[in-house]
Amino acid sequence: MTDVLDKTAAPPVAPRRAHAFTAHGITVSDEYAWLKDANWQEVLRDPTVLDRDIRHYLEAENAYTESLLGHTAPLQKKLVAEMRGRIKEDDSSVPSPDGPFAYFRRYREGGQHEMFGRMPRGGGQEKIVLDGDALAKDHAYFKFGGSRHSPDHRLVAWSADIKGSEYFSIRVREWESGRDLDETVEETDGAMVWAPDCRSFFYVKLDDNHRPMQVWRHRLGTPQADDVLVHEEQDAGWFTHIHESTSGRFCVIAGGDHETSEQRLIDLAAPDTPPRLVAAREVGVQYSLADRGDELFILTNADEAIDFKIVTAPLAAPERANWRDLIPHRPGIYVIDHDLYSGHMVRLERANALPSIIIRDLASGEEHAIAFDETAYSLDTMGGYEFDTKNLRFAYSSMTTPSEVYDYDMAARTRILRKRQEIPSGHNAADYVTTRIMARAEDGAEVPISLLHRRDFSRDGRAPLLLYGYGSYGMSMPASFNANRLSLVDRGFVYAIAHIRGGTDKGWGWYLDGKREKKTNSFDDFSACARALIEAKYTSAKRIVGHGGSAGGMLMGAVANRTGELFSGIVAEVPFVDVLNTMLDDTLPLTPPEWPEWGNPIESEKDFRTILSYSPYDNVTSKPYPAILAMAGLTDPRVTYWEPAKWIARLRATMTGGGPVMLRTNMGAGHGGASGRFNRLDEVAIVYAFALWAAGLAGKGEV
Repeated sequence: MTDVLDKTAAPPVAPRRAHAFTAHGITVSDEYAWLKDANWQEVLRDPTVLDRDIRHYLEAENAYTESLLGHTAPLQKKLVAEMRGRIKEDDSSVPSPDGPFAYFRRYREGGQHEMFGRMPRGGGQEKIVLDGDALAKDHAYFKFGGSRHSPDHRLVAWSADIKGSEYFSIRVREWESGRDLDETVEETDGAMVWAPDCRSFFYVKLDDNHRPMQVWRHRLGTPQADDVLVHEEQDAGWFTHIHESTSGRFCVIAGGDHETSEQRLIDLAAPDTPPRLVAAREVGVQYSLADRGDELFILTNADEAIDFKIVTAPLAAPERANWRDLIPHRPGIYVIDHDLYSGHMVRLERANALPSIIIRDLASGEEHAIAFDETAYSLDTMGGYEFDTKNLRFAYSSMTTPSEVYDYDMAARTRILRKRQEIPSGHNAADYVTTRIMARAEDGAEVPISLLHRRDFSRDGRAPLLLYGYGSYGMSMPASFNANRLSLVDRGFVYAIAHIRGGTDKGWGWYLDGKREKKTNSFDDFSACARALIEAKYTSAKRIVGHGGSAGGMLMGAVANRTGELFSGIVAEVPFVDVLNTMLDDTLPLTPPEWPEWGNPIESEKDFRTILSYSPYDNVTSKPYPAILAMAGLTDPRVTYWEPAKWIARLRATMTGGGPVMLRTNMGAGHGGASGRFNRLDEVAIVYAFALWAAGLAGKGEV
């Protein structure tokens, strides 16, 4: 790889400015703290106010990255063309019926953004009400938030973010005229729930620290200043969101952190009445609900149901004392979600990293599962607008099988394929193999690894391999289809997903074993996966590129510090690498809600020491590091831009060899990167070009 470096490129040198703090008797140096703009809240709203010195430094880092990766421009262009060639550009969702209409989302040929439309339920002329390309034309960044048509089908409330900072503005548009009403609701989380009279809707407003804490009701035709506060969360560590209940009878106010939850119901037939508490919060108890008539069906981990169970409770008295088991707790079978229809309950379960759908007839209590054949796959229910239906819509894919959308008759037990993902440039699933192997962690835990490679792949230990991981917040990494990956696999890469602890791939206990004082299990699992892949001769040391984003970027930073010698390259997208400083700053948007996940180093010396022991930024050492590409977003409210900036600066000043280390900051986007489906491909191409380069497959002039 070093043979293709531009030897004349000089990396930026971030000035070291003495800064230290002491907590719990421990002094920590942070010489790059100046990269955090004191005015960061305003930067989220208006990126042009960024401190000049910081802007110049970030731009210098971008120029350095370009100087090193510029020779891969032809390769990046080719990768984008390949990935775009696998996208059906005029794609459309399967229309979802609701009363007299069926609603859909669609892209036009060459379009970057979605369009929202509908047609008569039985078929007929389509009407587009929201054209994302038209709405985005005057903005460098544009992303839709929520959209919801009114119960009378006359209006649609929709939201969009035009900065990448996740401040969504809500507007209301008439279906027939296509005209927006003369009102805007600003600084929301993007979701809304209509009242049945279609004259008002509920929304969640973000506070000055970018936290969703308040539920408001907006009446059409009135200014936002006249909106009515419906509910306000007092705990800064809790976030609040809303959604419509399964029957459509209630607006559900769902609050919680990573350990505890609490829900309230607003009767939409009487939107002026105060929200009604379902069950008071109890630390460590989580629950979510679905409603059917006068009965609630509640998914919960109460009573030490680590992998969750489903209980019922009367609507008239829904408190904990009246919960009765319907689906008892079964250790090792994690109940991910449940949905309710007039005659059936659907639950999505996962055991040993494989999902399943279970249908329950509510009249007879009889259950059955929908069967699938592959050894590794992804499965998800898709919901819909209608409650009184026997139809369940779900999506299935595997790492070799493009997404398939089915309608399933829950009574007749028959399925109809409604849509198969088209790959215009062609895709033969038989050319590829997906499989799973297990890695044994240091403590004996069996960690699943999902693999994708070409059928003509030779397992001789010489192949480059991209190993992806996340391992936080209980999020699982599905073994789903992603057409972009084929651009690596077709060039000889093995693509692997490490289902490490910290996710729920093997149940809720798998998550608990990868958080707080057990966080290092996530890092050790990832390294164990790398070693297992080497031992199984899928690859070899220094032929592996690690990849993760956000908390997965923290994983990348920790792995680089601990076992960097296994990797030729590390890609850390919007990486959460400055864990200690972030968890010490309770003004940052996500910090208080994150304390249950990482610990509270402000209050607890134990938590302080635990985080300090692994925080990537605080554990950079004088040793060689693999090549590293960090990618950031200037307006990112989740992982702020200064985290990767500080990390790269310290790496470059401390490491004794290896590298290079690079930082690329998108100066016009946030946590999700570039907006627009094709613009996003440009960023994927950079990641893949770096991976190919790190594996020695992208020399100068080689595409």
